[in-house]
Amino acid sequence: MHDDSLALGDHFQQPLRRTHRTPKVREPKMDLPYFHGKDDVEGYLDWEMKVEQIFTFHQVSEERKVSLATLSFQGHAMYWWTSLVRDRRLHNDPPIQYWNELRSALRRRHIPSYYTRELINKLQRLHQRNMSIEEYRQIMELYLMRAGIRQEEDITIARFLSGLTLEIRDKVELLPYRDLNDLVQLCIKVEQQVLRKNFKRSSYSSSYTKKDYKREGKTFEKKNTFDYSKNLDKGKEKEKQKKYTSHTSTKSSEIKCFKCLGRGHISSQCPNKKVMILRGQDIYSSQDEATLPHLQVKMKKKQVRKNHVRSLILIMGNFL
Repeated sequence: MHDDSLALGDHFQQPLRRTHRTPKVREPKMDLPYFHGKDDVEGYLDWEMKVEQIFTFHQVSEERKVSLATLSFQGHAMYWWTSLVRDRRLHNDPPIQYWNELRSALRRRHIPSYYTRELINKLQRLHQRNMSIEEYRQIMELYLMRAGIRQEEDITIARFLSGLTLEIRDKVELLPYRDLNDLVQLCIKVEQQVLRKNFKRSSYSSSYTKKDYKREGKTFEKKNTFDYSKNLDKGKEKEKQKKYTSHTSTKSSEIKCFKCLGRGHISSQCPNKKVMILRGQDIYSSQDEATLPHLQVKMKKKQVRKNHVRSLILIMGNFL
């Protein structure tokens, strides 16, 4: 068997050993939110908080945080970073290598010096008003975190109670609670009770107003029909009065006054103060009844003169 194997020209070779290569561990892909460098304090703080959460989750080393964060710069933020690197090179300043240095440079750029003082003032003036309990608590905690205020829980509870509405605060202060979370849960329960009561009142008042509206509608219809009938009766009465007055006016136009010679009235109802006096063909008028005797005397004298003149003419005729 051995000679046959040699004759065939087969040579024995040792099998090759396989070398196991350890594969490189691929770093997980990190999608950092873009930062555009706008003058928005709240927007920058939200971006900073999100980036720090991602760095903590992926356990990114300090040397790589700056390069990863600057890759998310877009627009004006990218221009600012490029000019900052160039200026530091010109002034022979060391480059920014750690996240804390980059964060402080970004805060100087986007957060004004009065921002913390303004947050504290907002926190002092914070009240619930039309907000829900959850919204009120979230805003208060956000102000505390952004302003960097660290206080004891008792002070936070007192601050939270002072901003509640009177209707909720008066009920919650009588109930026992251990910490801020218990207080918030009690406030939510009381808030729900208040909302239910207000809903019942509003539904009752709405149904009551609907009934009143229906009653008022019926009475209004009755009033309208009654007023309409009244108006019809009044219209008929006015037409009758017009007919009567027109008839009386035609009759009165035929009446003649013997005092002022006018029409439409008799002498006893004469409104005119003038008096017409007929003497043959002569007509005399007076301005007032008080002047009548005086006019009559004058007319008598004139008549006497006329008679005297006639008698003289007759005598002279007989004499001649």
